[in-house]
Amino acid sequence: MTSTAGSAEALTAEAAAELRHELRTPVNHILGYAELLAEDVEPKSEAAEILDEILSAARDVLGLINAALPPHGTTRSDALSGLLVKLRIPQAQILLGTGKLLNAQPEAAFAADVQKIARAAQQLLIAPTTVSGVIGAPPSEAPSVRPPSSAGTPTPIQTPAVGVTKGRILVVDDVEENRTVLSRRLTREGYTVADAAGGEEALRRVAEGGFDLVLLDVLMPDLDGFAVLERIKADERTRTLPVIMISALDDLASVVRCIEHGAEDYLAKPFDQVLLRARIGASLEKKRWHDREADYLRQVTRVIDAAAAVEKGTYTAGELGKITSRDDELGRLARVFDSMAAGIRARETKLSDQLSQLRKDISLATSEYAATDAADMDMDALAAGSVLGGRYEILAKIGHGGMGIVYRARDRELKEDIAIKTIRSDLLSGDKVLDEALKSEIRLARRISHRNVVRTHDLGESDGISFVTMEYVQGLTVRELLTTRGKLGVASSLAVARQFAEALAVAHAAGVIHRDVKPENALIDSEGVLKVMDFGIARLAEASTSRTQTGMIVGTLGYMAPEQLMGEELDARADLYALGGVFYECLTGHAPFEAPSPTALIAKVLTTEATPPHTHDAEVSPALSALVMRLLAKAPGDRPASATALLEQLADLG
Repeated sequence: MTSTAGSAEALTAEAAAELRHELRTPVNHILGYAELLAEDVEPKSEAAEILDEILSAARDVLGLINAALPPHGTTRSDALSGLLVKLRIPQAQILLGTGKLLNAQPEAAFAADVQKIARAAQQLLIAPTTVSGVIGAPPSEAPSVRPPSSAGTPTPIQTPAVGVTKGRILVVDDVEENRTVLSRRLTREGYTVADAAGGEEALRRVAEGGFDLVLLDVLMPDLDGFAVLERIKADERTRTLPVIMISALDDLASVVRCIEHGAEDYLAKPFDQVLLRARIGASLEKKRWHDREADYLRQVTRVIDAAAAVEKGTYTAGELGKITSRDDELGRLARVFDSMAAGIRARETKLSDQLSQLRKDISLATSEYAATDAADMDMDALAAGSVLGGRYEILAKIGHGGMGIVYRARDRELKEDIAIKTIRSDLLSGDKVLDEALKSEIRLARRISHRNVVRTHDLGESDGISFVTMEYVQGLTVRELLTTRGKLGVASSLAVARQFAEALAVAHAAGVIHRDVKPENALIDSEGVLKVMDFGIARLAEASTSRTQTGMIVGTLGYMAPEQLMGEELDARADLYALGGVFYECLTGHAPFEAPSPTALIAKVLTTEATPPHTHDAEVSPALSALVMRLLAKAPGDRPASATALLEQLADLG
């Protein structure tokens, strides 16, 4: 709506808001430059007193504007006419003060700022005429409200002369005096400041990066602050950059719109210096916290990637770099991780060397070993070419033990080779307990899945022959390896013991005790992979007593723990004792206890200490020898607590 100076009609909300903005803008310049100058002059000097008068008059102007043009409510044109009359007095006081300061012939820089104050004061009565239709056409001699801007010519970054910068701030405003006074204020506060004269320029500078905060004007001709804010927050690269909106507009709708679009805060011109300092400080501190959190998460991701690299075997100690020097939980984690990774790498290298040596021993033993089982073929052995259960074609006998004979067979349905273990008929004849134990074997064995355990498939019966089908492993047993090699070196012995312990650890975790650990029950393939077999006399640890017939001893004498020989209740440590016997024999070439009769052998196991392995071979270190002797301890409590604990100890030896 248009009106003349004397009418009493109400201004439109848009016209009132525009006029409020145009009047507050020069007040912002007056206060900004006067405050800067007041900080530079001697306290209580004549110049200081004049500047205080100018500041007081400028605050009076601000009060008159706010009263006549409230951000909410209706403004009548007669109130505006009264405002223009009232503004003449403080305007005159400001101009009088600037005249006094200029008459004192100050330094050029000081005089230039005083002149800026004078020009801003002159705008106070000209500004209303620039708002279309409010008062009338502006006088021809009236200067433009907005001094020529420097759009297209980026202002160099202003860095504080002394001290450490507190942050990098981009000031965006199309009015040059607004940018200048705010930039100078922020530079004095210790910030590094750059500015932009419009929205498009601001977006270019933000995209270049390096800023911690943007002070963004709302009303700009090329691209207003709302649009710039939306584009900053829509860009994944800049959305976390805090933005404080600045404007002579202070209506609630503008504030809400800015906050809803992601602005950190909103500051109305002219600025209260204390409030300006506080809000900028709070925004920058929040940004620092966010940056620290983002950096922390990036470092966490690096540690996670390092863990994945360890799993793939590609991690190199020291890759975490500066993360390990952090003095926080993540730094401590990185240091521990790096140390552990280096240890794991060293252990893997050591284990690889051990396995390599074992493969060499297997290769040599395979070339020397000639199977001559035909001479001791049992009368009831299945003939090669016969078919068991209408499905399994017997190819060859590959072994035998206390419970039966083991064959290599062809599964005609799956078209793959498997191993078949037949069960001696005299053991099963009328023996319901052993029959149930055999069924329990299948149930338990199927619970164990590990590369160091022979996989059990099924239980079957054909023509009165009970049998178990298993994974076929082409290789030599540890017994056959020892028969050809006499004994194994330290590296190969450690590779055998470690893989045996891996198998026992997974079995014990499933509640299964092997009960017959011996060289005959471990196969090693051409790659040096050891697989434990024959869980046929295993029992659930918690049900071992009830499943064993009274007086029945299961196991092999030379490797049975004292408590097993005595028929006492067993736990997983009985298997560790037996593994100690296997380990001892690999290192020395003979069992820890030898005697001419079973009775004498039992007596030795129960009452005699074995000779430490290092006394037989100087290559066996005292530490390794001591571990073997702990495995062979008479009392279960003196042995390693578990197969897992044993693995940790083996990893440290070599």
